[in-house]
Amino acid sequence: MRESSDMIVINLDVMMAKRKMSLNELAERVNVTATNLSILKNNKAKAIRFSTLEAICKELSCQPGDILEYKEEEQEKNEEKKD
Repeated sequence: MRESSDMIVINLDVMMAKRKMSLNELAERVNVTATNLSILKNNKAKAIRFSTLEAICKELSCQPGDILEYKEEEQEKNEEKKD
């Protein structure tokens, strides 16, 4: 169990939308099941292999930092208040 509320957020859906690529298309291109890619996209994954991250970045023509974002607890609370 986590000791803090800090977290890594996956912004895969944002990059996929920018590249106009569907989940199924990306899954096929990176040789990952659509189910596993969906878990990653919905921030339910506990880990990601560097080889998978590399393949995703290659297909989306982006950097890991475009997909992965570190959010501190305070930042997360402030964003919830804005909504």
